[in-house]
Amino acid sequence: MQNTTIVVALGGNAISQQFEEGNIHQQFAHTRQSLLGVVDLIARGYRVLITHGNGPQAGNALIRVEEARHLVPPLPLGIIVADTEGGMGYMVEQCLQNKLHDRGIHKEVATIVTQVLVDPDDPSISNPTKFVGPFYEASQVEELRTKRGWELKEDPGRGWRRVVPSPIPLEIVEKNIIRQLVENGVVVIAAGGGGIPVYVDQKNGWLEGIDAVIDKDLASAVLGRDVGAHELLILTAVEKVALNFNKQNQEEIDRMTVAQAKTYLDEGHFPPGSMGPKIRAAINFLESGGERVIITW
Repeated sequence: MQNTTIVVALGGNAISQQFEEGNIHQQFAHTRQSLLGVVDLIARGYRVLITHGNGPQAGNALIRVEEARHLVPPLPLGIIVADTEGGMGYMVEQCLQNKLHDRGIHKEVATIVTQVLVDPDDPSISNPTKFVGPFYEASQVEELRTKRGWELKEDPGRGWRRVVPSPIPLEIVEKNIIRQLVENGVVVIAAGGGGIPVYVDQKNGWLEGIDAVIDKDLASAVLGRDVGAHELLILTAVEKVALNFNKQNQEEIDRMTVAQAKTYLDEGHFPPGSMGPKIRAAINFLESGGERVIITW
């Protein structure tokens, strides 16, 4: 296991769970619980790279931005993602350090605030569909569109929400330093919340931010590719991937090939808002040189 690198993708809901307030004490408790298996991987000799979602946390940050808009300047999504990368990275890092201490395992742990390259002409830029932030009444929509320049769509049965682009991740900007740390035995936390979306300005070669968010699982696959990881472990809310999910004819899957995954995806078994991005991430990772993907809780 000493030369095997595994990317472990923690879901944001593993840290802030549904039907809870999501206060910091609960987040620390869930983080400690979610890292038990990670500590076992480290104890077995794997080189471990951790990513995490940030949906609930970024949503809370957007609410704070809106509530404080009359007091302080609002923050763009890129800064919010960076803030959650740092804050949640600290939480994961400290919890992991304490768990390793209790097991007598001496490992360095580091969090890298990560930028992720995207295409500034990605189709999602002109047709945003990713829901973020709080819900609004239909009577507020026109004013928000006019005054703030937002795109809003109805989240059926829940209300109106802001939608933002979710471009496809192409490359990890800090990939070389992350790979160097991992190869030297450091446990790295990176690409939190999918990473900060940036593009290269062709006029001057500068990196510039985009007001968007990146899917965490797709970013995890790119991160795994860029650091030469062998395996990708995606932790989610179900034990097994299933066909006809939540239907009477639901069929759980123990193993499938890339070809099978593509077929099931085309048949609509994995919707965009749930298992779809995880299956796409698995396909991308395996087709770019990865050896195995496990999706479980």
